[in-house]
Amino acid sequence: MSVLTRYRLIGLAIALVLFIADQATKTYILDGLQLQLGQSHYIMPIFQFTLTHNYGVSLGMFTATSQEMRWALVALTSVIAVVVTVWMVREKKLADIVPLAFILGGALGNIKDRYEYGYVVDFLDLHFGDFRPFLIFNIADAAITIGVVIILARSLFVSEKAPEEPVDTAPDTAESS
Repeated sequence: MSVLTRYRLIGLAIALVLFIADQATKTYILDGLQLQLGQSHYIMPIFQFTLTHNYGVSLGMFTATSQEMRWALVALTSVIAVVVTVWMVREKKLADIVPLAFILGGALGNIKDRYEYGYVVDFLDLHFGDFRPFLIFNIADAAITIGVVIILARSLFVSEKAPEEPVDTAPDTAESS
């Protein structure tokens, strides 16, 4: 197996693990804890599970107010997931594949929710008193955010080395004067 194939399989495995973790935690919130919309489960002073339904995409933007809009969001996010998959498969460095895998795994988790329920299940509630630095989110949202931050950081702070000149192994036939 080539190194590139191994990197791609690692990326797909990361995406799958994140998808499974996202769906497992949502199942725990809905079926294990049986939280109702708006209900919270205390974990620690700055963190709790609070069930919310997100009918939009990032930060609640583009809220789906009808079935047509719901399916349009499913289609749009599915196209984005396909684009991310193609991008991930074309990358050659593990450091570029991993953040795309985070985005893909998160996108798939949220697509499944929107397809199944009509909204995304959010429940992770980080707060400091009444101050919430983030909206209530889920593992898929965190994975997408981490992936995007890594891609942005790499594009801003990692300089790519120029490709090395190929080494000429043919004997030099030019005569010197």
